[in-house]
Amino acid sequence: MDFAAKLMERTGKGYLSYSALKYAADGSKQQDMKKFELYMRGLLRKESDAFNFGNLYETMLETPEKVAEKYYIIYDQGIVEEIGGKQPRSTNKYKEWLAAEHKYAEEKGLTVIPEEDVVRAENMIIRLDESEVVDPLTGEIRSVRSYLRGQKQYEINGWIRDIPVKGFLDNRGDGFISDIKTTRDVHGFKYDVRSYDYDIQAYIYTEHEQNPDFYWVVQEKAVPHLCGVFKASEITIGVGGEKFWSAITNIRKWLNSPTKETGSFALYGTI
Repeated sequence: MDFAAKLMERTGKGYLSYSALKYAADGSKQQDMKKFELYMRGLLRKESDAFNFGNLYETMLETPEKVAEKYYIIYDQGIVEEIGGKQPRSTNKYKEWLAAEHKYAEEKGLTVIPEEDVVRAENMIIRLDESEVVDPLTGEIRSVRSYLRGQKQYEINGWIRDIPVKGFLDNRGDGFISDIKTTRDVHGFKYDVRSYDYDIQAYIYTEHEQNPDFYWVVQEKAVPHLCGVFKASEITIGVGGEKFWSAITNIRKWLNSPTKETGSFALYGTI
């Protein structure tokens, strides 16, 4: 409990998530203890069009009833036709209209999404629902959607040894766990797992749930939206575990040195 108490005292947050741990883990391309501290204090905000699209797609795929609660979709065909001309979206009238739409969404606490993102997500889901894979162990043909059947956004909030962890499983199925990812290249997703430290996520979830069967359901954002289902191997989960515990070691050093500033962190290596 000493670790959790010190973590709360130093950061104001009493648990660790994958999103925080990737900044503290050795071997992570995102490692920077300053970023770790800023994230834990709620001062590191990372939003982008790609991030927003990924969240929209996941919501439409898993919990479509919540889209209206989270997003404000910009339908601009009416204003475009009203303005007319060759470049209606370059006019001051359009820009003023768009600014008013953004202001309304902000007041409502909604994320602005362009209509074309909704159409793209819809087309991706159509392809996913048509897609099948062959189970290499049984020869059984299974729908990709079958790997997403279970409890949606299942919260884990507990301990791995003396380390408090928290997160949300995209899907907690009957005997397996699955996570949804979008990618530019399904064939290259195995490299994404290392680059974005998804292996840490796999370790946390399988270790906490004591369930080794973890799958990534992956889909390309570009047409024709190829899907893939990848099971995390023991090796991948093991690598995630090594990163997890290296992050804990680095965090402990910081917690046990109250005068040490994370801004002093730098990398050393041999190339």
